[in-house]
Amino acid sequence: MDTNYQLGLLCLTHLLICADGIEHASEIDAMNIIKERADIGDSVYSEFQEFAIGKKEREIYHRGIECLNRCSDEDKLKVFVTLYKLSEVDGRVHVKEIRLLLDSIKLAGVELNDV
Repeated sequence: MDTNYQLGLLCLTHLLICADGIEHASEIDAMNIIKERADIGDSVYSEFQEFAIGKKEREIYHRGIECLNRCSDEDKLKVFVTLYKLSEVDGRVHVKEIRLLLDSIKLAGVELNDV
C-alpha cells in the first residue's frame, strides 16, 4: 500500500476522531480496523504519531491533504468513504466532522456524489 495513502488516511482519521472533542471507544476500535485494512504497519503508524505529537489540527490537516493529493483518484475515494463511515461510528455525526469531510473532499478534488 502507498505510504501517502496511509499517512493521509491516518491524519484525517485522527482529526475526525478528535473533531467532537471526545474519543469514543467505538472510534478507537474503528481506527484499529482501519489500520489493519489499509495494511498500516507499525513503522508508518509510528511516523504518523511522531509527526502529530504537539502539532496543531491545521498542520495535521495540511499534511493529510498533501499526502492525499499524491494519491490516485481511486485511493482518494477510498479514504473519504472510510472517513464517512467513521463519522457515523459513534452514533451521531458532529458538525465539525461534516465540515472536515466537506473541506477535505473539496481540497482533494473528489466529487461529493462519488463518496
